[in-house]
Amino acid sequence: MTGVLPDAPVVHVFVIAAATALIWIGSGWLEEAAESLAGYYGLPAVVQGSVVVAVGSSFPELVSVLVTALTGVFDMGVGALVGSAIFNVLVIPAAAGLGTEDDLEANRAIVYKEAQFYMLAVSALVVTFALAVIYFPVSTDPIVGELPRSLAVVPLALYGLYLFIQYQDVDDAEMDRVRDGVDVGREWAKLLAGLAVIVVTVERLVASVESLGATFGVPEFLAGVTVVAAATSLPDALVSVRTAREDRGATSLGNVLGSNTFDLLVAIPLGVLIVGAVEVNFSTAVPMFGVLTAATVLLFVTLRTGLTLGERESYALLAAYGLFVAWVVAESVGATSVLRGV
Repeated sequence: MTGVLPDAPVVHVFVIAAATALIWIGSGWLEEAAESLAGYYGLPAVVQGSVVVAVGSSFPELVSVLVTALTGVFDMGVGALVGSAIFNVLVIPAAAGLGTEDDLEANRAIVYKEAQFYMLAVSALVVTFALAVIYFPVSTDPIVGELPRSLAVVPLALYGLYLFIQYQDVDDAEMDRVRDGVDVGREWAKLLAGLAVIVVTVERLVASVESLGATFGVPEFLAGVTVVAAATSLPDALVSVRTAREDRGATSLGNVLGSNTFDLLVAIPLGVLIVGAVEVNFSTAVPMFGVLTAATVLLFVTLRTGLTLGERESYALLAAYGLFVAWVVAESVGATSVLRGV
């Protein structure tokens, strides 16, 4: 498509809008198929939300990281992933909580397993980046290190532990399979079609965002945090709000936390494994992960109060995201200097 359409800002804006719509359609196919197959194979609600639906709705983020790694703009991919994770933690639970008549119901599995394991995932990725800076330094100002394949396996191994825990929960639950009305072949075909649509459209989305960023002088990381993150987070938002309205709070919140866990422990390492090695700007990444940690702690606290998410708590999460956006805007115009090197 690069040689067919003219290289003009208005064209790239149109491509971004069209790609976002197609990502939404493809993700809808993927998530519907994933939910049907989860019911068919007898997965409990928390596992269904945190693994099956979460991996499906996280596929746009995964593709964006892989595309940016292959095209040499890995900072944009990491920015998109972290920006998407912050959006997921603050905006999506708030939207789900405000979109239901009653408070959004959580449970102890969500609070004490999913939320805490997700905080562990954030810490593990920061440690992995720190090891890259210590053992494979590139520059000291800004602080940049090279992340090789040998370090990328660390977060992947932690995700293996996460899947083992979920597997044990499936065995413990012993749920009945929902076989009635499920055409397994059709659902797998729909899932694969959704994956194909997402792969093509995310590649176009990243290319257009990169072109617009170069035209207007927007740093790759900030472009990823804003435009790419918003587009790739759309499937997670729609899934979580829809499941919350169906009184499936555990699935809704499990999707948010499981999606973020997958993004951090799988999406970034896979990009590294495919490319071989990428440079990580530690000066840029650590402040963003600090914000992500604070956002996760805030969500943990709001969920732990009565194991529900009420209207007042939902507005508090939205206010926190508003502060994050204001900070990103301040960084982009040079009003602050926390994100050195962008």
